[in-house]
Amino acid sequence: MSDDRQDNSEERLRAVTVGRLAPHDAPIVLDMYDEAWPSWFHEESGELRSILGDKVVMLEHVGSTSVPGLSAKPVIDMLLVVGDSADEQAYVAPLEAHGYVLRIREPDWHEHRLLKGPRRNINLHVFSRGCTEVRRMLLFRDWLRRNPDERERYESAKRALAQRHWKYVQNYADAKSEIVEAILARASARTRPESP
Repeated sequence: MSDDRQDNSEERLRAVTVGRLAPHDAPIVLDMYDEAWPSWFHEESGELRSILGDKVVMLEHVGSTSVPGLSAKPVIDMLLVVGDSADEQAYVAPLEAHGYVLRIREPDWHEHRLLKGPRRNINLHVFSRGCTEVRRMLLFRDWLRRNPDERERYESAKRALAQRHWKYVQNYADAKSEIVEAILARASARTRPESP
């Protein structure tokens, strides 16, 4: 989700990418929901918890693969909350020692980091404790899980966008922002905020 990312031009993508920025140059392939996706998350989360121990503040399955019945790119999106995502030495170094690879560093967007896993196709999104994006990601996931009409609306928008040719996968993700923000607005209006 990119509520306050103003510019995901190729120049910005190059600036935040660690290593080579690989073009996608194709439509996006969406798979039908796979019952194995939650177990893939659980396997990977067990590994992450064993590596990071008490540095894990929260670890959640997010994104389309976390919503039963929703088609998705077969990439498991994981949300890892740590004390301070800017303190890469605390968690990136131990993860890299186990084969994870830091691919995105966004100090100007919630100090977001993204790592890829060594065994499965995962996107490990890392944020700091208290980050507003964490609440948004969980609200979006939970709202889609509980609301079939919203899930179908999102599915339809994704399928229409996926057919287009995308230079970078991030461009496809950005194109979904309008529908994501509309769904989040409805979810926020109808969901009581949690107590601190």
